[in-house]
Amino acid sequence: MRFRDFLRVAVLLFGGAATALAAVSIVGAARDADTTLALFAVAWWVAAAILGLWFGRGASTTTGIARLLAGARSSTSLPELEPGTVLFNRMWPLAVIAVVAGGAGFFVPQVPAIATGYALIAALSWRRQHAAVAAIELRDGVEFWFDRSSPFKQPQLVRVPGLRRVEPTQESREPARL
Repeated sequence: MRFRDFLRVAVLLFGGAATALAAVSIVGAARDADTTLALFAVAWWVAAAILGLWFGRGASTTTGIARLLAGARSSTSLPELEPGTVLFNRMWPLAVIAVVAGGAGFFVPQVPAIATGYALIAALSWRRQHAAVAAIELRDGVEFWFDRSSPFKQPQLVRVPGLRRVEPTQESREPARL
């Protein structure tokens, strides 16, 4: 799976988890007629959205993603294309958190309300990472793909040849003189 596509899907999955957890916490608060919880939850979600927007405001990659890109091994062939396996191996913690917090929300609605904020922060802070990785790929003429690795260890990337952006020079922009 291409790394920048993974980043896009991760943002959607975090956003979907935040939506589902918010729905569970709203249902729990409504069931208990707890307006205080609803007000604090909405305040936390607004604060989390502001934090996520603030953290994701830059056009460059985060430190962790930059380190992952720098440590990519070079290869001339693509790794095996296993998008489902890659997504499961890398996003299983999100699934566990969403299921556990969502299940707990039917008894303690504060749990999914808090988890919703963290999912919002993650989704909004990663929203531009795919574009930063794409810019690096175009600049260097490479593509970054996931390599097979354990779901409990740091992911490994493979750098394969790709297309490179070639900018026109100043001489080619000037009109021809006769």
